[in-house]
Amino acid sequence: MKSLFKPKPRTPSDIVKQTRDLLLRLTSRDDDNMPDLTKNLRDLKSILYGNSESEPVPEACAQLTQEFFADNTLRLLIQYLPKLNLEARKDATQIVANLQRQQVQSKLIASDYLDTNLDLMDVLVSGYENTDMALHYGAMLRECIRHQIVAKYVLDSPHMKKFFDYIQLPNFDIAADAAATFKELMTRHKSTVADFLSNYYEWFFDEYNSKLLESSNYITRRQAVKLLGDMLLDRTNSAVMTRYVSSRDNLRILMNLLRESSKSIQIEAFHVFKLFASNQKKPADIISIFVANRSKLLRLLGDLKTDKEDEQFEADKAQVIKEIAAIEPRDLA
Repeated sequence: MKSLFKPKPRTPSDIVKQTRDLLLRLTSRDDDNMPDLTKNLRDLKSILYGNSESEPVPEACAQLTQEFFADNTLRLLIQYLPKLNLEARKDATQIVANLQRQQVQSKLIASDYLDTNLDLMDVLVSGYENTDMALHYGAMLRECIRHQIVAKYVLDSPHMKKFFDYIQLPNFDIAADAAATFKELMTRHKSTVADFLSNYYEWFFDEYNSKLLESSNYITRRQAVKLLGDMLLDRTNSAVMTRYVSSRDNLRILMNLLRESSKSIQIEAFHVFKLFASNQKKPADIISIFVANRSKLLRLLGDLKTDKEDEQFEADKAQVIKEIAAIEPRDLA
């Protein structure tokens, strides 16, 4: 007879609904509902990720995902995250991240949901201003950026300018997280990034040069010059690259980076500098700089070596040296 009174097993949909109700009743981290909410989030994570005893079941993941997006549970979880305890926050972050990848009938329903709820990105980006929430919201944001519609929204928003400050926050972990998100924004969706750089070229590179490439922080400079190379060497950004290497101010910054004591910064700076040297349509002021600094540049490049043998680097360097040596003042005409 005991079996008649066994509670009916909760379905993934049931757990999502209960989680939604508990979130709506939550008032603080000391709330009486917190233990049940923490357990529910742990159960949801287990369904999505599996556990030591079993792999995730696709049907259960699909049911969970559909219910999660059907009635704004994602919005509630993001909004109420500051009221959760640390364990629950970590689980919630992993749940939101996983849901961005879940397909239901071969469709990413998270993308459709976020398309009509893009204001949630305002919450996630601004999370970098909250020390307790920054890493959780940052991890969620990077996963949401997997969707092109979300990346475009963030790129075109006033939030983009904030990243130049977030990357330089005194808290190393938060600054590093912001830098990782910034890199994701600038590299994942090629065509969207190309449009962004074309539309906002002036302010973006003014900020990029002054706040990142000329930062007093070594790590910021190193990451920035590496990312700059990744962006400019991408074929999708060829028009932007041509414009960037036609600026004497940009050349001056790269020449200064070439003179850094850090080998890694020098090498990354070289990969951008070579684009200035190989430009077959150098403006007159660029040619003047190359001519005036020729001997210093040739000596600097001659001493520049990678830690490990790199045939491609040596070939590129030889070509750049050849280009600079061949520039004549008459090219100014």
